[in-house]
Parts: sequence; structure tokens; C-alpha cells
Amino acid sequence: MSDDAALDAYSTVVVRVAETMLPSVAAVEVRSRRGAGAGSASVISDTGLLLTSAHVVDGAVSVSASFADGTAVAADILGTDPLSDLAVLQARDRTPPVLPLGDAAGLRVGQLVVALGNPRGLAGSVSAGIVSALGRSLPTRAGRVIDEVIQTDAALNPGSSGGVLADSSGRIVGVNTAVAGVGLGLAVPINTTTREIIDALAREGRFRRAWLGISGTQVALPADVAERAGATSGMQVADVIPGSPAARAGARPGDIVLTFDGAPVRTATDLQRAMVEAAIGRRMELTVWRRGALVDIVVEPEELVARD
Repeated sequence: MSDDAALDAYSTVVVRVAETMLPSVAAVEVRSRRGAGAGSASVISDTGLLLTSAHVVDGAVSVSASFADGTAVAADILGTDPLSDLAVLQARDRTPPVLPLGDAAGLRVGQLVVALGNPRGLAGSVSAGIVSALGRSLPTRAGRVIDEVIQTDAALNPGSSGGVLADSSGRIVGVNTAVAGVGLGLAVPINTTTREIIDALAREGRFRRAWLGISGTQVALPADVAERAGATSGMQVADVIPGSPAARAGARPGDIVLTFDGAPVRTATDLQRAMVEAAIGRRMELTVWRRGALVDIVVEPEELVARD
């Protein structure tokens, strides 16, 4: 394929995605006690649900969304989840067509992605780039880390937050949420976990998580320990928050967590994924390697509450 043909193919994809998706990407204006703010949102249901970033509507007393065809609608905040930086709004009037949610699990580094939104108040903006990296971590204002974040070099600027990161098929694979530097944008992925969060926000106005109060990093186990423990690696506890469920159960810094409720734990992400609503208030076993022995600790996770 010639360079011209390759560029034509690239342009064809970007043009198709832009023409298909832009009508359903809104410029969001927010009024709060701190003043005015702006961001982006996308239509995700035929009942007028809009998906955006939680920090875009933080503290909002009024929200409006404007579309490319000139339609402007007021919107109510159905639910926000600062721990994932996602929010769902309800438009008070008809909205353009629904945009399909994709699955970021299928993305590959180097794949073409298209960012659509409202950077610096310039509604209907489109930029294109590639998936620069996968599996990044993003600290939120609520003090929790979002895992599996998408890194892209598609241009993002203030106001892009809440906008769409789309694949070449015109599906939402991420919600643009941060600009980390020139050529370095981040997006919260659309995956099984975030779909559950979005559904819960639309249905109940919040998403409940469990909490243990421990943090740590992955470590490899020596061969003799691995044979006895039945695992080659685990999560070594670096910190146990005083008064947390883990602290009350007897977890200690230096413990190497091997399983939680019978499922292997290799990284902090493995443990975080297990902190679902069903775990709240349920007694479960945390198996750790401590001073040459396997120790079972009975823990009872509590509900995680976002810090203001």
C-alpha cells in the first residue's frame, strides 16, 4: 500500500467515526458555587442518559448539554462515582442517537483511537492518535487509584474530560479524563467493571464497593516458599490502615497475601477487583504467608466511602 493510500484509509476511518459519533457528543456547561465549568458527555441510552466524568459535575447546581445540531438540554445528575471518575446524567429532553459502548479489553497498543469532545470550549472537536499504552494507573481526587487506564497521544485539553475515546468501529472504549502532558492523555476504560458502575449510577445513583484497608505490591516467592505456598508470587502488604477491617483481623505489614476468598491474589489490582458490593459485611478468608507459615485471617470488608 502506498503512503497516500494509507493516509486515505486513515482519514476515511477518522471521518467516518467523527460523522457518526459527533452528533451524540455534548458540550457540557456546569454552574456551581465555585463558578462555571465545562466538559463533555456522550449519549448512552435512548432515554437520554449521558456519560461524563465525575469531576466535571462535582459540586454542580445546574448542568446543561449542547449538541452539534444546536439542541441544548438541561440535565440532572443521577449519580457520580468519584472513585472511578464516572458520572451519569439524565437529559430532560430528547437527545441525539445513542452511542454504543465497546470494550477496552480488546484494545492493543498502537491501535487507532479517536477523541471527541469539547476542549477549551471548542465544541465538536475531533483528534486522532493511537493507544500509547494500556494498564496505566490514575489517582483520583477521592484517594483511590483507577486501574487499567488507557494512555493515548490523541490531543486532549481542559474541557475534553467526559468526552469519548472511540475505536475505529465507532464504539466508546474510554471516557477521557485527564491530560498528563503534551501528547499524553488518559481515559477511563469501558470494561466489565465500569459497565457495572455506569448501570448502578443510572439505577441507584451510586456504586458500592468493599474495603479492607491494606495496600502492597507484587513480589516473587523463593522456590522453596513457592512450593509450600502453592504460588509463585503474591501481594506483599506494605501498609495496614489503623482501625481498618484488615487491621482488626490481624493483617500485618510484611504479610504476603496469596488468596482472598479462595481466589489467587498476585497484585493489589487482584484484591481491588474482589472489593465488590457482595463482599461488604461478609466474613471471608485472607490467606497470607507469614514468617515461614501459611496463616488464614478472617476478614469482614466494610463499605468504602469516598473522601471529600
